[in-house]
Amino acid sequence: MFADLDYDIEEDKLGIPTVPGKVTLQKDAQNLIGISIGGGAQYCPCLYIVQVFDNTPAALDGTVAAGDEITGVNGRSIKGKTKVEVAKMIQEVKGEVTIHYNKLQADPKQGMSLDIVLKKVKHRLVENMSSGTADALGLSRAILCNDGLVKRLEELERTAELYKGMTEHTKNLLRAFYELSQTHRAFGDVFSVIGVREPQPAASEAFVKFADAHRSIEKFGIRLLKTIK
Repeated sequence: MFADLDYDIEEDKLGIPTVPGKVTLQKDAQNLIGISIGGGAQYCPCLYIVQVFDNTPAALDGTVAAGDEITGVNGRSIKGKTKVEVAKMIQEVKGEVTIHYNKLQADPKQGMSLDIVLKKVKHRLVENMSSGTADALGLSRAILCNDGLVKRLEELERTAELYKGMTEHTKNLLRAFYELSQTHRAFGDVFSVIGVREPQPAASEAFVKFADAHRSIEKFGIRLLKTIK
């Protein structure tokens, strides 16, 4: 549409300020810097970082992050290129590669919670999307499955389920302990009645002591439950 124009149209940043910058990254043994990119021609006017993988040159450097726009590679503009072409440009550079970027100045706390919500939405979208479309939009299944933030969220959810189960188990245990204390009280009442009706003094005294012992167990049990609560 704009191929015949000899000037660039200013991109609408929707009121969000951006800070341009560049970072030089030393590639690892696999000739990678540890980022996945999305967007680009023909579906998106810009290319951006979808994810920074853990324990990679980009992650260890810490300059770029998911959501940063890539504007150039080693001083060469990538405007109008596909993400495959940009990936090839990065791959062709040996040793150190310089990434030019625009970083959005947004609230990081809001961005973190929004990132989690959006990734959940992405998972649902990708399930009903063709692989080609998902790759073009930077939503490939491999990227989503390997996302560190989503994995941490899943770990936290599993931990929450574990603690929830422990809480329920503790409640059931305390309820069972209370019922056991009431059983001791019932035994005490029964032994007390037997002791009163027992004609032999020695046996009567023994039953009364049994009754007092069981009632004491019930009292200590109730005191313990009150202390725990």
